Amino acid sequence: MPEASPVDILVMGAGTIGCYIGGCLATEGVRMAFVGRPRVLDAIGQHGMVLTDLDGGDRRLRPSMLQLYDRVPEGIHPALVLLTVKSGATVEAAAELDAALPSRTPVLSLQNGIANALHAARAAPTLHVFPGMVPFNVAEVEPGHFHRGTSGRLAARQDGSLRSWVSVFEQAGVGIDLHPDLLPVQWGKLLLNLNNPVNALSGLPLREELLDRGYRRCLAALMDEALEALTWARIKPAQLAAVPPARVPSILRLPTPLFRLAASRMLRIDAQARSSMADDLALGRPTEIDALCGEVVRLARSNGARAPISARMMELIEAWPKKPEHLSSRELQSALGIVK
Repeated sequence: MPEASPVDILVMGAGTIGCYIGGCLATEGVRMAFVGRPRVLDAIGQHGMVLTDLDGGDRRLRPSMLQLYDRVPEGIHPALVLLTVKSGATVEAAAELDAALPSRTPVLSLQNGIANALHAARAAPTLHVFPGMVPFNVAEVEPGHFHRGTSGRLAARQDGSLRSWVSVFEQAGVGIDLHPDLLPVQWGKLLLNLNNPVNALSGLPLREELLDRGYRRCLAALMDEALEALTWARIKPAQLAAVPPARVPSILRLPTPLFRLAASRMLRIDAQARSSMADDLALGRPTEIDALCGEVVRLARSNGARAPISARMMELIEAWPKKPEHLSSRELQSALGIVK
């Protein structure tokens, strides 16, 4: 493994999110290094990166402009690490970073779920790990081409190591907001991410799935269950959509013509957008269902309650490899025990 060239930011987990955010920063002259799997790195090494979005943005990076590694290189001293691996790889990735990087290197966890930053901090005790949140969806539409299909701004817990980077992220088109307490923001995002398994089992693009009232009813039931658990835990999720979280389930249940009118912002999704969990199922990879529905189940259990719909959704996703069949909205409602 050759020693790394000088680098400003290291992306640990060069998947769709890591490549999109890191690639956008690289187009603004930030010296980026990407650590990832051979499938993605080989494509980037051959084709470079194409970064597009639903607003018509189009950025391109030649292969020669990128530092690509299959593991953290020796002698690297980044000013910041973006941890973007899937939840199941958090501990392994954090331990690798801990063994390779200088003490107190800041590591921003831009991962789904609630507990990944905590798991990473335990696995990397010499580093400074803190949580962040990615609100938008990114899909790899072809090798090396990463497309942002929804909108939103990154979020992170306030930290001194990020102050000098805020304007850089803004200029790169991946603006980031800092919060004293990120937990409400994380739960606000998790509520919306409960659509990930619904979308994955539907086999449809996100927009098409959301225009099916039956699938929306499944999402509404999952959200109701999570909101009840949050109320018991006295956690108030942040509002990330156009309306407060408690109102979203009732809007989802509206007849589709009314839903189109009431949720025009939610439907601002282009035809290429799909959930990352749909990609995971298609490629036979482990999913992040435990970091989504699993968190709801655990939160409910901590208050002596149950979350049976979330638990059943976990079973459906985990059973997929043995019987990979997409479910119609009627079939999914039946499988989740949702009755009209």
